[in-house]
Amino acid sequence: MRVLGAILAGGRSTRFGSDKALAIVEGRRLLDHAADALRAQTDALIICGRDWPGLTGIADRPSPDLGPLGGLNAALHHASSRGFDAVLCVPVDVYPLPAGLRAMLEGTGPRVLAGQWSIGFWPASLAPALEDHLAAGRNSLKSWIAASGADRVDDSALGLANINRVEDRLGLRQNAAEI
Repeated sequence: MRVLGAILAGGRSTRFGSDKALAIVEGRRLLDHAADALRAQTDALIICGRDWPGLTGIADRPSPDLGPLGGLNAALHHASSRGFDAVLCVPVDVYPLPAGLRAMLEGTGPRVLAGQWSIGFWPASLAPALEDHLAAGRNSLKSWIAASGADRVDDSALGLANINRVEDRLGLRQNAAEI
């Protein structure tokens, strides 16, 4: 199975106050953590919603104001048009991403983590259905998870942190000077 890794990074980081992708955690940018985690588990890697040196950047589809669904939609269409079977997607602001994420989520249908449901494994064949879902005005990730019949996988033991505000980094191991 050919799997495309997709980093969802098109948000405006309004609660964080600056670009979350550039935030330093454990001495490295969040974007670098996400890219390294996905690169090791997928056949190719893209970044959705922005350009980034060394990565293929694609625009959110159909527009940049749809949150994670715009990035996922773009990734599914990109994957489908290039012969990938599925997309493993992660947001740039969840840390740390486990090395066994693909094995945990890979299957025949869509699957997401129960607590961090923007992390998911999506068959590329769902691209037209997501396009229709968005065209009908349904823009929430939660509505897409329900409509697609995605299974939720228990992630309670993973210790994942969603970094939406600067203070969300405080519980992570890092130097105080980085905050």
